[in-house]
Amino acid sequence: MTVLYLRAFFIILSTIVGYYVGGILGNFDLVWRMGGAVAGLAGSFVIVILEFFTRRFSARNLSAAVFGLIFGFFMAWIVTSVLKLIPMSIEIFSSLQIIMILVFCYLGMVIAMRGKDEFNLIVPYVKFVRQDEREDIILLDTSVIIDGRIADILQTKFIEGRIVIPRFILRELQQIADSGDSLKRNRGRRGLDILNRIQKDSKLNVRINEEDFPEIRDVDAKLVKLGQLVGGKVVTNDFNLNKIAELQGVTVLNINELANALRPVVLPGELMDIRISKEGKEYNQGVGYLDDGTMVVVDNTRQMIGQVIKVAVTSVLQTSAGRMIFAKFEEPPKPQTGGGWKGR
Repeated sequence: MTVLYLRAFFIILSTIVGYYVGGILGNFDLVWRMGGAVAGLAGSFVIVILEFFTRRFSARNLSAAVFGLIFGFFMAWIVTSVLKLIPMSIEIFSSLQIIMILVFCYLGMVIAMRGKDEFNLIVPYVKFVRQDEREDIILLDTSVIIDGRIADILQTKFIEGRIVIPRFILRELQQIADSGDSLKRNRGRRGLDILNRIQKDSKLNVRINEEDFPEIRDVDAKLVKLGQLVGGKVVTNDFNLNKIAELQGVTVLNINELANALRPVVLPGELMDIRISKEGKEYNQGVGYLDDGTMVVVDNTRQMIGQVIKVAVTSVLQTSAGRMIFAKFEEPPKPQTGGGWKGR
């Protein structure tokens, strides 16, 4: 709403300025004043429309273009200063000066925009802070948005900082939501619902990043590149993206690793109740699951599918995909029958 108020204020002020300028130019004649007001109103509308269509231009691209323009003008000034030492007419010198300024400014802007990633004069989301203060930048991946657990994690404040959602991630979510495959379409709509829930949370600092990398087609590669530029942390549950980002020096927060770390500790010899839901891969094995989804493989329980039994943990296997518990069936003690000689 602040931008809308600013646009309205600019249009009104431009109309007033046009009215005043028209009066000055026409000796304060009413026709000139009204003409100036109309010109100011029309001109302000044109500028607002141009500003609306350029709203997706990033500050980094603009800063690179300005730097290239200044550098090109400086180089043109140096070259024309050397040309002054050569005897020539003022007409030729003026023509060469204009040509040099035009050529060097153009080359400077193009070269600076192509190499904006190298010098990166103005990085979005960076501000002057005290050395003992630092605001983390959290970049959300498509997979972690669709997963949905990130919304609950953010609400618990275990992850703090500025939540940045790149525009190309939004486009990918929209493409998934518009897919012809019903499964993909439901996943995409779920991701958009989760994203809407995150944005509506007033306690979270959520921003949309307009930065894009047209030369990079892969969305994961774009996300890693953005993470390198802004020094952000990528939140994902994609194993491949995790490895690629770590190889390129980008910090990764993997939701699956967090979930594995929060699972309760189970020690060998511990007893637990488990429901055998299906048979295992090996002979006479049964498989059950804990409440958090951890698989429990129990020997000699194939015939007990559907029953809740007491098992004893024998070993725990931790892998990158998750945790697996191996156990054995604890047979209940047999009731003792009374014996001995009875007296007559």
